[in-house]
Amino acid sequence: MGDEFDGLEIAVLIPCFNEEVAVPRVIADFQRALPGAKIYVYDNASTDRTAEVAYRAGAIVGFEPFPGKGNVMRRMFSDIEADIYVLVDGDDTYDAQAAPQLVRELLNKQLDMVNGARVTSIKEAYRFGHRFGNRLLTGLVQEIFGRQFSDMLSGYRVFSRRFVKSFPAISSGFEIETELTVHALELRMKTTEVATRYKDRPEGSTSKLNTIRDGIRILRMIGMLVKEERPLAFFGYTALLLSVLSVALSIPIVIEFVQTGFVPRLPTAVLSVGIMLVAVLSMACGLILDTVTHSRREIKRLAYLEGRAPQWPASTARAAGGVERAAMRGVYGPRAENDAASAAVPAMPAAAS
Repeated sequence: MGDEFDGLEIAVLIPCFNEEVAVPRVIADFQRALPGAKIYVYDNASTDRTAEVAYRAGAIVGFEPFPGKGNVMRRMFSDIEADIYVLVDGDDTYDAQAAPQLVRELLNKQLDMVNGARVTSIKEAYRFGHRFGNRLLTGLVQEIFGRQFSDMLSGYRVFSRRFVKSFPAISSGFEIETELTVHALELRMKTTEVATRYKDRPEGSTSKLNTIRDGIRILRMIGMLVKEERPLAFFGYTALLLSVLSVALSIPIVIEFVQTGFVPRLPTAVLSVGIMLVAVLSMACGLILDTVTHSRREIKRLAYLEGRAPQWPASTARAAGGVERAAMRGVYGPRAENDAASAAVPAMPAAAS
């Protein structure tokens, strides 16, 4: 893999469904961008010749019979062993030449995920409906979980091994990108976002996205993740709404009882009490599940910590250290380098008297 990535196992993961037109170009582009990386194409129940053309192009081909991007990614994450994982769609819309930059960013800063944010001026490549939906859904996740990403639904990412092996992968479809983002935010992983060029599909290739259907699925996934990761807020707000409704129904009854001493609308009174009981139960559920969520998060964090942070191989790191020292000498003079070297050497223990 040239001199730059020697000693690192880099896996390029390409989940595919009916991409026989585009996937050979994707494989060839990543072979040039990351020479020596292992390129995996997993065929997700395609009805065309995706697996055949991918094999002929030099990829390692796998199969996932259960349809859906989430299912095939779960299979790839569990089957494939590597130090660094590059995930990209098989539709030839992402820039393979940006891959070395994304991998470098991950290694230099010891990150767990680098998100390739899509940038394009081609309207056909990134249609208005998809762009609007992405902004809406990304904004919703930003408000709930954090603002680290501006393009939550990008299909171009680079992961550390410990991210991949600690990711539970519950989703079955395109909502997997939302789950990836929330997983990183909830475990407070080190991440960044890099702008990457986005282009139109090649002629003869068709998009599998459905703006309305997939948008609803992603909304449902966000709701489920809020319930799973923020149960106190989810059930607490539910309890608040139910309490307000219960009080609103009971006010006329209480006023009438104070004035006349009678409760003529008994069914409404019973309904009001029932709603308030459900509100109390909802709040209790939120408190209990919040404790469970903290335990689950600790377990996921421990699984994450079993892996080591991504880093350059020792030889490359030594070379980089030499460059860094040279840069320090050029900018700050010899004293800066000497000070840094002195700080790195531990003091000798005092001799016993």
